[in-house]
Amino acid sequence: MQLARARAIVDDVLANAAGPVTVYVADAHGELVAAATMDGAAPDTRLNAQRKAYTAARSDATTTRELAEKARADPAERASFDPFFTFFLGGVAVFEDDRRIGAVGVSGMPGDVDEQLALDAIRRTA
Repeated sequence: MQLARARAIVDDVLANAAGPVTVYVADAHGELVAAATMDGAAPDTRLNAQRKAYTAARSDATTTRELAEKARADPAERASFDPFFTFFLGGVAVFEDDRRIGAVGVSGMPGDVDEQLALDAIRRTA
């Protein structure tokens, strides 16, 4: 994930969020490239956004929603996940030429809204 795109994703999420959120953009290893927390966002949104991006970057799923659905069906698989993974909605992988280059995590709104903010920002910055 290039810094310029990561910053564009952050800016897009901040410009389109209906309320205070944290956005975290990670590289393909789940490590920080760019992040921001809006004034008024709850402190726990920082860690939640980080975990969402980390999960989407490092798992075989394209979103935390997809991973949660997969794990729901198999308790043994769920128990074997990386302990930093999360199943909260709002983590979305970023692909370039069918190669995972990073992920976005958004936290602060209801999960489906966090997820849509990430999806829209990824699409608009492609």
